[in-house]
Amino acid sequence: MPRPRRTQISIEDTPYYHCCSRVVRRAFLCGDDKFSGKNYDHRRDWVTERIQVLAQVFAIDVAAFAVMSNHLHLVLRVDIDSANAWSDKQVVEQWHQLFKGDDLTQKFAQGELVAPHDVIRLKHAIAIYRSRLCDISWFMRCLNEPIARQANQEDGCSGRFWEGRFKSQALLDETAVLACMAYVDLNPIRANEAATPEQSDFTSIQLRIHAALKGEEPQALLSFQGGEHAGQPIGLNFEFKDYLELIEDTGRIIRDDKRGSIREGSSRVLNRINMPAERWCKLITEFGKLFHGPVGTTPELTLFCEHLQKRRRHFAKSCQYLSPDKIQ
Repeated sequence: MPRPRRTQISIEDTPYYHCCSRVVRRAFLCGDDKFSGKNYDHRRDWVTERIQVLAQVFAIDVAAFAVMSNHLHLVLRVDIDSANAWSDKQVVEQWHQLFKGDDLTQKFAQGELVAPHDVIRLKHAIAIYRSRLCDISWFMRCLNEPIARQANQEDGCSGRFWEGRFKSQALLDETAVLACMAYVDLNPIRANEAATPEQSDFTSIQLRIHAALKGEEPQALLSFQGGEHAGQPIGLNFEFKDYLELIEDTGRIIRDDKRGSIREGSSRVLNRINMPAERWCKLITEFGKLFHGPVGTTPELTLFCEHLQKRRRHFAKSCQYLSPDKIQ
């Protein structure tokens, strides 16, 4: 039985979550449908464009994404601090980029005076908007619903396009985040849809590579900030060039189905998270099979369950794959 979303998300433990949505009725999100002979690659543009729009509206950062033929993956970071730092007017302006609001919030956004008897109602609406703008469920709703409407209109049908619920996994430490990002970025290579990361269309790694070639960083994605240090901006605590080497090396091993070699940049990352290369490759190739719930070590999973008042530590067996002392 599906578990309520509130029992799967604990911002106290981690702001990072892996989300996955799948389509139903043998529908095609993108790619070639061998049954109808139609190509749906243009729908990938719908998804990637929508992701970039939502990343600018929500107080939720996109660390990684991959748009596959019948499902999509996202690694998200909830930025509670940014949501709380927004002024009331900023909250309303952000919300109005997606929804009309009501006459009261429209009046407030335009700088008109609000009657004293309406202030409480306005404050209540703003509090709701602020909460929703850092809510993963609302992010996924605002992503999936427009895509479903466009696809149904194009297919000339009605009904569900996506499965009823998206899957979400808490990523409890930087090892879990890094492994999940690599798993998502390497999806096309594992599926034999691409040979290299730069050829992996409609993925975050391709977007990062194209931006890096111009000496830029994609605004829609959470940035790499290098190693941890005082006063560091919010971002991923790794060098992008090291992460890129790790993705390329791992992708080569997956594609060629052999051990391959791990270069210096990759070794720096794996040594930092105390992860043997063999175990790393197992994580990336089998992440979806190994982890069906929160991803982290046993102590982290224990705290996560305690904060959510769970009596049992479901999926505790999977913790062994992230334990530093695990030997394979």
